[in-house]
Amino acid sequence: MHKLDTLFREQKIRQLDSTTRRHFIKECMFGLGGVALGGLLNSCANSDVNKIDSVKNKIKSVMGQVPHFVPKAKSVIFLHMVGAPSQLEMFDYKPKLAELHNEPCPQSLLEGKKFAFIRGVPNMLGPQAKFSREGASENWVSDNLPHFKKIIDEVAFLKAVKTDQFNHGPAQLLMHTGSPRLGRASLGSWVTYGLGSIEKNLPGFVVLTSGGTPDAGKSIWGSGFLPSIYQGVQCRSKGDPVLYLKDPNGFSRNLKNKMIESINSINQNEFLEYNDPEVLTRIKQYEMAFKMQVSVPEVMDINSEPNYIKEMYGVNVGRESFANNCLLARKMIEEGVRFVQLYDWGWDSHGDQQSNALNHGFRDKCNQIDRPISALIQDLKQRGLLDETLIVWGGEFGRTPMQETREGKINKYMGRDHQGDAFTMWMAGGGIKKGAVHGRTDEIGYSAVEGSVSVHDVQATILHLLGFDHEQLTYDYQGRPIRLTDVHGEVINAIVA
Repeated sequence: MHKLDTLFREQKIRQLDSTTRRHFIKECMFGLGGVALGGLLNSCANSDVNKIDSVKNKIKSVMGQVPHFVPKAKSVIFLHMVGAPSQLEMFDYKPKLAELHNEPCPQSLLEGKKFAFIRGVPNMLGPQAKFSREGASENWVSDNLPHFKKIIDEVAFLKAVKTDQFNHGPAQLLMHTGSPRLGRASLGSWVTYGLGSIEKNLPGFVVLTSGGTPDAGKSIWGSGFLPSIYQGVQCRSKGDPVLYLKDPNGFSRNLKNKMIESINSINQNEFLEYNDPEVLTRIKQYEMAFKMQVSVPEVMDINSEPNYIKEMYGVNVGRESFANNCLLARKMIEEGVRFVQLYDWGWDSHGDQQSNALNHGFRDKCNQIDRPISALIQDLKQRGLLDETLIVWGGEFGRTPMQETREGKINKYMGRDHQGDAFTMWMAGGGIKKGAVHGRTDEIGYSAVEGSVSVHDVQATILHLLGFDHEQLTYDYQGRPIRLTDVHGEVINAIVA
């Protein structure tokens, strides 16, 4: 109980300190100026913001808002391949590119273009995989993905996604927050801000990583300017699913409950005094952490799954793997988690070493994801969850049709540089038109010739399928309503069922 006494004493000291003349003069000089300026300009908020109730509304209940229209999906699993996989070895078949293999790249394809590494004149690089038409949809897929062929008719392809970013960090930020700069809220945060959580004992937004951390860091699942209760909660597929999930020896759950109640009592008093919405966030996070100690270990236990399910996904119990994370994603969706984000690191296929060469390491990466992704879609379908779960797959950009050269020298292995003009993403599940293909690239897979869509269009479509008009899902910040898609974005109706 010594810790509780310390907390109460610190709270009392802080309260007394804030009422002294010294505190007023030292801390509130600029605050008074801001109040005066705000009263003169009246531009940073409407009159409702001055009411205490509006501060409380900054933190919506975990039930979220009512969608703008009937949603086609209620949950999302976003599979992001960190490093940007080559569409030319997976889904975008270009026989003409095979004919041009090892030919010098025409100067017209290089003029006015910015590349991360290419310098000088590179050679064209033909597809490093064999392709075939599969399923009733007869869509193209390479032999790098043999299991994917079984579920290809469930998928709608976007063959001409465009981004204006060609470096990993900014491109990942743009894909997941709507801006290439830090400070914006992530897609998962917007979804939980809009819809809230289904299950009260689990976070609404969960993040799972494999292979490493994305280049943009944890900002791509952060809440930005939204209250921090909406940020993603990172779980681990190896060891304790969440750090500090277990109580110390001799620390009973009843004592922990009393401690949480005491801390939140202090926080409630602080909120009544300062009206800071982040204090409400702190209260909810303490409550959620207490609930997670019971709920998370059970959900994260893949050992409890039948052997045929573990075999279906190809899981490695006790190890961190993309296969484990796909199975965990299904379990979380089944338990009511709203947004599950998977990041799989290692797709930056430059060809400067064997581990990232298109005919070596890239094939290994394809093998690591092929079976789990196919199992995830089949498993959700057999459980009746696919129609209400939206699955999104893609990287932050695509790859060039020419072989990468560095300092004018061809790389030792087969690889491609970053390319943002046109790359492939796909969606499946809730509200998606099965077997659809939208967009087409030129004969070498370099630029879009029809159906070009932006990253903001992809985001607008995801929100649309969840029942939201992306232009109306906003949050007041710095004097104006902010939205995920900024001032851009249109729903890609061609792939909506």
